[in-house]
Amino acid sequence: MLSDMRTKGSPEELERRRLLAVQRVVEGYTPQEVADFLGVSPRAVRLWVNAFRKRGSDGLTARPVSGRPRKLTPVQEYVVLTWLRDNPLDHGFGNELWTAQRVGERIHREWGISFSRRYLSAWLRERAITPQKPQRVPRERDDERIAQWLASDWPRIKKRQANCAPTSC
Repeated sequence: MLSDMRTKGSPEELERRRLLAVQRVVEGYTPQEVADFLGVSPRAVRLWVNAFRKRGSDGLTARPVSGRPRKLTPVQEYVVLTWLRDNPLDHGFGNELWTAQRVGERIHREWGISFSRRYLSAWLRERAITPQKPQRVPRERDDERIAQWLASDWPRIKKRQANCAPTSC
């Protein structure tokens, strides 16, 4: 049995999809064909057609989402995602690792909104953001000197090892 969970999308997108479903049924497609095409249940298609017959296009308007309102606006969510492209050091943290707890702390500092670490972990996973270990590069690293060493010294060392017996070098 399909759940009664609402399809994701903006209210405008949901209304457009419902109107398309009704239009296709009127054109002669079966509710099953329309449902398969739209990725919904045939029951939903039949409900939309009945709602349209009773109340016209007003019957297809999206209803307000039930449940608790979102804590972050879409703009705030976008801002949070841009922070994650920055180095955490630039946001006052001690190392180069973003964690759900740090994201929560940063949100609280910026807007005074609190989230549980567990919720933020799931929120980040939904957006394909997973905890990553930072790639550390030593401050003393000198790529130019490394390239020179690889070009001059390394071939000499390899040649010397190739000429040596395992016990004599």
